[in-house]
Amino acid sequence: MTPLDPPAQKLTKKDFVSDQEVRWCPGCGDYAILAAVQRALPDMDVSREKTVFVSGIGCSSRFPYYMSTYGFHTIHGRAPALATGLKLANPELDIWVITGDGDGLSIGGNHLMHLLRRNVDVQLMLFNNRIYGLTKGQYSPTSLLGQRSPSTPMGSVDAPLNPTLFALGAGSRFVARGIDTSIKTLGDVLTEARAHRGASFVEILQNCPVFNDGAWDGVTAKDIASDTQMWVEHGKPLRFGKNNDKGLRIVEGGRRVEIVTVGDGGVPESELAVHDETNRTLAFLLAQLTAPEMPMAFGVLYRDPQPSYGQAVSAQNTQAMAKGAGDIDALLRSGHTWTVE
Repeated sequence: MTPLDPPAQKLTKKDFVSDQEVRWCPGCGDYAILAAVQRALPDMDVSREKTVFVSGIGCSSRFPYYMSTYGFHTIHGRAPALATGLKLANPELDIWVITGDGDGLSIGGNHLMHLLRRNVDVQLMLFNNRIYGLTKGQYSPTSLLGQRSPSTPMGSVDAPLNPTLFALGAGSRFVARGIDTSIKTLGDVLTEARAHRGASFVEILQNCPVFNDGAWDGVTAKDIASDTQMWVEHGKPLRFGKNNDKGLRIVEGGRRVEIVTVGDGGVPESELAVHDETNRTLAFLLAQLTAPEMPMAFGVLYRDPQPSYGQAVSAQNTQAMAKGAGDIDALLRSGHTWTVE
């Protein structure tokens, strides 16, 4: 049996709701993300007994308590390391890693990088609210320049880190982006992430109403969303806008994209860039787009499967065992040895 085998009985959202009281601040985007996950899992035909949520430290890291599955609440930044060991020890497990912009990109940046470059077969959700919420509002690696906080009273002078660019740079074979309150589209993205064999990275824009309220209003506000969000789909032209009358065209030999008007005196659709999930260069271009100058790209930006880390390790184990039983004493006495007198 593998994680993709369906359970004996069709599950519902209620089957994934634990008996624990959900304790986040009122209005926190984590509620919407939790709901999206609990709604999406039944449609993935997962088995609760083979599903594990692993988290680090932070507001988002309370997630495993609220899922009626197995779970680990680990230490700051180390969720990727524990998830890697768990997947290697039991490849049949379906593992989700929950982290935040502080937990995953600060103390956990090293562990996250190696999970992605190794292509460990897990789904990683990074909740990005551009602030440290649990420890009362210090600036985080994704906070914008000038961000005032208890640790930056005069405004942050650090250039913010782009999580999606980080994932691409670390060699992730699946990179996507979603929004906390867009439950349906977020569920679709998570479904695609789980279907991918290997490390799946999903950045989720999330609001912290207490310490960084409105951090993403410039992207998610309803009155401007059609112009600031571009939902990409493989094989489809890159279009957006209230009337779907805007698009992106690649210029300067593929080094840059520009906004153009489509039809009615504008350019024909044939001149627009077409989304190709396997095109890593295009994924880098899309990941860098920021509002209000450009629409922010959402959906699956990059997907190009390769054999997972677990498959490679399993193959080595099989090869080693084919040589017969080893001799630990002989191993310890081989190679460079010395005697201490």
